[in-house]
Amino acid sequence: MRVGLFVTCLIDMMRPEIGFSVIKLIEKAGFQVSVPDAQTCCGQPAYNSGDRPLARDLAEKTLREFEQFDYVVVPSGSCGGMIRAHYGDLFRDDPELMGRYARLQPRVFELTDFLVNVAKIQLEPGAFEGAVTYHDSCSGLRELGVKAQPRELLAQVGVTVNEMKGCEHCCGFGGTFAVKYGDISTAIVDEKCANIKASGAETVVLGDLGCMLNIEGRLRRTGDTSTRVLHIAQVLADDVPRNAS
Repeated sequence: MRVGLFVTCLIDMMRPEIGFSVIKLIEKAGFQVSVPDAQTCCGQPAYNSGDRPLARDLAEKTLREFEQFDYVVVPSGSCGGMIRAHYGDLFRDDPELMGRYARLQPRVFELTDFLVNVAKIQLEPGAFEGAVTYHDSCSGLRELGVKAQPRELLAQVGVTVNEMKGCEHCCGFGGTFAVKYGDISTAIVDEKCANIKASGAETVVLGDLGCMLNIEGRLRRTGDTSTRVLHIAQVLADDVPRNAS
């Protein structure tokens, strides 16, 4: 069966190695992966900022590029949440688009949800050593129900999770929220960083690159150069760089 990988803007521009880890995992599960060359943004920044015409254009473009696939996999709770939970709002005044979207929507999955509930993948322990703590991204958790899936997969590869206080709390990024309300965003991510350190884990793992960059950036700016910040695909695919920091 064919999987269309919605690679996301941030992975494409800033951490392409994560995209290759995602492909590795999906292929390991026995699926053929395609990455449409013309894909761009899911439309979430425009949608969150109130620019519905632009968000609608991007949603229609995404629909056109991905409706051919048996499944669409997104290695990001925020982009996955946008596609699966909010495109219906953008298409509600167009019956033809709404019908096409209704056929695509149930085939859109966040990466770990796909691996557990569709692919039913069984992974072997890899080279990763040490305990991790896990950050639940807001969109993945609340819009897509991603909670147990990443923990189940980490257990498969033999990784122990030290749950941090407030693991379900926002990291402060929230897309345009971090731009509009910088001081509040900083206070939120400072609390998240403190909880990560208090967990005793040397690595924080998550499934959303926006959260990843926000947390990692704040850790480094406050002098923490040792806590590793990794996308779950890197850990599951045994693609953790030796100098990950």
